[in-house]
Amino acid sequence: MSSDAPVPLPRTAVKLGITDPVEQARAELKAALAAIEVKGNVPRRVAVAIDDSISKAKTFQRRNPALASAAVVAAAALVGGIVWGFVRLYTR
Repeated sequence: MSSDAPVPLPRTAVKLGITDPVEQARAELKAALAAIEVKGNVPRRVAVAIDDSISKAKTFQRRNPALASAAVVAAAALVGGIVWGFVRLYTR
């Protein structure tokens, strides 16, 4: 069962059926520049990754509040232990 609704074309794709070579070149250049922008925009990619991680963490916290609390306590203890170890090595 397939739908006849048009599938949205990504910014980094070139439409099929362009017969004019100038229009084809413009479409390819536009797609290439969009791909470079998507790939090279590291701060935006990091922001998207952080937003995804926060969303996953919130979902995990809603499903397992006790386990999420235990994970936060364990992470804090781990960071505290690492800092304590570095300070101890530094002061010796």
